[in-house]
Amino acid sequence: MTIYLLSLGAGILIGVMYALFKVRSPAPPGIALIGLLGMVLGEPLLPMLRHWFSG
Repeated sequence: MTIYLLSLGAGILIGVMYALFKVRSPAPPGIALIGLLGMVLGEPLLPMLRHWFSG
């Protein structure tokens, strides 16, 4: 749970910094969400593949 709170806090901090400096997000929201989905799905994939290939 702590890692999720740290991640949320980092995201909020970056969002506030973007707003303060009036910087646009480098990726359109749709593309950013697809990237986040890929990270969420990819995170458990490596341990699962290791387990599957190890027998």
